[in-house]
Amino acid sequence: MCLIVFAWQSHPDYPLVVAANRDEYLARPAAPAHWWPDAPDLLAGRDLEAGGSWMGLSRSGRFAALTNYRDPSRHIEGAPSRGALVRNALESTDDAETTLKRLAGESAAYAAFNLLVGDGRSLGVLESATGAVRMLAPGIYGLSNHLLDTPWPKLLKAREGLAALLPRLPDDEAALALLRNSTPAPDPYLPETGISLEWERWLSSAFIRAPGYGTRCSSLLMVDRQGGTRLREWSWDAHGELYGEVIHRFTALEVLTE
Repeated sequence: MCLIVFAWQSHPDYPLVVAANRDEYLARPAAPAHWWPDAPDLLAGRDLEAGGSWMGLSRSGRFAALTNYRDPSRHIEGAPSRGALVRNALESTDDAETTLKRLAGESAAYAAFNLLVGDGRSLGVLESATGAVRMLAPGIYGLSNHLLDTPWPKLLKAREGLAALLPRLPDDEAALALLRNSTPAPDPYLPETGISLEWERWLSSAFIRAPGYGTRCSSLLMVDRQGGTRLREWSWDAHGELYGEVIHRFTALEVLTE
């Protein structure tokens, strides 16, 4: 993913709510969220080039999502796909903190990333650029292509939008509206991440359309206190038009606790 806003233990009925956009090169093949034939306990979208994922769930109630950390100077030629980290986290039998600390020890092999991992009882983030593992208190957070809650304009708007819609859940249309916001940030508020000003402008909106690159899918995840899980995913074509949609529902084997 390249934009994730999420509420953790901030709603009386839904301890985990996630709204996210995946941005990727348009030519890179991917499959929408599905139960994987080679890993039947995993529900996730799949990168058909490298085999990993950007966000997923397990039948046991685990959650994982990844964003790339945007800094061209940190590129590692021949590094393994960061999408493998999502599968690794979902298949782990350790708690979220132990999983994140283990993956922190392996993170130097990958280009920089941020990885969210939840086990149903706790939720944390690994920021590989700093090596920090942070376990999160109840709250509303945002993650893009920098550290958690870095105040990029699109992140601030999306996080505020999620906070506003929480009292109205379930409200798919409001969640989709915040993810479909294509308004770029004014130049004075653009981040400086080592790419051109033109690309900073293109990437500054929540919903991206740039030459050969853009928002490929949008996701809304809600998990209730009985473990009831609902994932809705919209897929977008090269023009930003809807061309596919999936909805998955299941009950996690391990119920979330307050």
